[in-house]
Amino acid sequence: MKKDILSDLVNIVGDENVAENEPMSKHTSFKIGGNADFFMTPRTVEQIKAIITYCVQNTIAYFVIGNGSNLLVSDDGYRGVIIQLYDKFNEIKYANNGQKVIVKAQAGVMLGRLGNELMKKSITGFEFATGIPGTIGGAVMMNAGAYDGEIKNVIINACLMDAYGNIVKLNNSQLELGYRTSIIAKEKYIVLEAEFELEKGNQEEIKNKLNDFTVRRKEKQPLELPSAGSIFKRPQGYYAGKLISDANLVGYTVGGAQVSKKHAGFVVNIGNATAKDIINLTDDVKNKVKEQFGVELELEVKKLGFDK
Repeated sequence: MKKDILSDLVNIVGDENVAENEPMSKHTSFKIGGNADFFMTPRTVEQIKAIITYCVQNTIAYFVIGNGSNLLVSDDGYRGVIIQLYDKFNEIKYANNGQKVIVKAQAGVMLGRLGNELMKKSITGFEFATGIPGTIGGAVMMNAGAYDGEIKNVIINACLMDAYGNIVKLNNSQLELGYRTSIIAKEKYIVLEAEFELEKGNQEEIKNKLNDFTVRRKEKQPLELPSAGSIFKRPQGYYAGKLISDANLVGYTVGGAQVSKKHAGFVVNIGNATAKDIINLTDDVKNKVKEQFGVELELEVKKLGFDK
C-alpha cells in the first residue's frame, strides 16, 4: 500500500521532490520529531492542488509546513503527507504606487530575506518581522508580530487554497487576523502568497532599526540553542516569560528540554530533547503557573502527530 502511494506521489511531483520516512527533526527549528511517512516539496500551485486532491480522495492525512520554526512534531512522527512550501515558493515582486510600495511574496519566502531585500530597496514598514525566523506563509497564518508590529498592520490580501484545492483571495478584514490567529488556521487554508502595502523610506534609518532589533534579540533570546521561539502565547494582562520566571522555573529541565536561562518565555533543546520532554516540561510549567498565579498558559507552538 505504502509503495503504491509513493509511486502515485512521485507521479505528481517527480522522484526528487518526494522522500519516504523523512526525519522531521531535519525540518523543525526544535530539531525534534520522528519520521513523516512522506515528505513533499511541490514546485507549482497545480502540484499542491494535485497532492491535496489525491490525499482527500484516498483518505490520507496531510499537513503543510514552511521552515518548521513554530512546530513541535511527535516522537512517533506523522502518519501521512507533509507538504513543505519553502525554497520552491520564494518569489518576491514589487510595484510602486506613489509613496507606497506593493510587495507580493510567495509563501516560502523567509521573513529575514524579505526584510533585508526591503532595506536594500529603501522600503520601510516590515522591520518588525525581519528577525522572526519563519516564512511568509506561517507569518500570515498566525499574524506574526514583534516590537509593536504585526502582519495585520501591513497586509493587503492573501491568496489561499482551501481543502478542496480551490483558490481564494481574502482581504485584510476577511483574514480575521488577531493575536496569533486568523481564519487561515481556523479553516485550514494554505497560504500561497501575500500582498503587503509598505512605504518608501530612508535606507540608513531602516538599517539602523534592523540592527537595533538584532542586538535586542541577541541580548534577550537564546538564539544559540534550538527552540521554537516563544513557547506560550501572551496571556491577557500578563507576560508568559515573567510568570514563568516569578514561578522560579528559569532553567527548569526535563530530559533534554529546558526553560531558557536567558528568556523564560523560551523552551530550548539543550541536547537530544524529545517531543515528550517538551510536552512534559510545558505541562509542568502550565500547572505551576496556574497553581501560583491562577493564569492559564496556552501553547503558541503548533503540535503535529500527537493525535492517535
